Amino acid sequence: MNPIILVHGGAWDIPDDLVESHLKGVTEAITRGKKALPHSALDAVEDAITCLEDDPTFDAGTGSFLNRDGMVELDAVITEGNSLRAGAVGAVKRIKNPIRAARIVMEHCDTVFLTGEGAERFAAHQGVPLCDNRDLVIEREIKRWEGLARQNKPAEDFFKHGTVGAVAVDKEGTLVAGTSTGGTPCKQPGRIGDSPILGAGTYATDTCAVSCTGWGEAIMKAGMAKTIADFVDRGLKAQEAVKKSVEILRDRFSGYGGAIVVTREGDYGSAYNTPRMARAVYAESMKKPEASI
Repeated sequence: MNPIILVHGGAWDIPDDLVESHLKGVTEAITRGKKALPHSALDAVEDAITCLEDDPTFDAGTGSFLNRDGMVELDAVITEGNSLRAGAVGAVKRIKNPIRAARIVMEHCDTVFLTGEGAERFAAHQGVPLCDNRDLVIEREIKRWEGLARQNKPAEDFFKHGTVGAVAVDKEGTLVAGTSTGGTPCKQPGRIGDSPILGAGTYATDTCAVSCTGWGEAIMKAGMAKTIADFVDRGLKAQEAVKKSVEILRDRFSGYGGAIVVTREGDYGSAYNTPRMARAVYAESMKKPEASI
């Protein structure tokens, strides 16, 4: 096995003045994740995404976009392909790192997906400290919200803004995918996008692990993550599978976004149809992580 981890920080039109912060963020995330990589793809993915959630550069955790009510609402999922275990949380307002809550749901709950207050209550019962929603809000997003709240634009006007995710395979061949997001700017309260939905924004089997980013409504319609996995199962190389799926997203569903994928053999790929997507990769065969945008 060739243990490997990939992370993305969202596919969108990243301005030139934000390129450096995005490259720094995905590099720090993959550096955090690779420490656990040889022995646990699950820990590696969780640690990498937690790092991205704590970085206000990205639309996940602290610094996420605000909904129409001026609040942060977060979604996250983590799934282990070999065992087909998964856990997800949606529309949570008081959990600083929803990816950790998602893992707790996977490991300690008799269901896969919890939302809102129910997810928060379960996480708190399992020892996750709850925060004040204001702790997740930053000044940059208040200013953005004040401008957008008066415009009443549809969600698709914001398709360029992405999310964060990670995929990994460890030395035992265990495949894990995780995704975390704050959703679209000024979204309808209670809106849940593609990210925490298995087969849409995130998917893992015993052959590959996938995390997507982009306009969630189109990605859900495309079943994009499972489409990529199906292509891998049919024998396509990882890069070919993800590239073809992104083309389908654009041509058939008028959607925009990107994805990363890693296979059990350590083959990996990434593709996007937005101007940029921050991403990084590390394998034990590499001397150091490689980041690009």
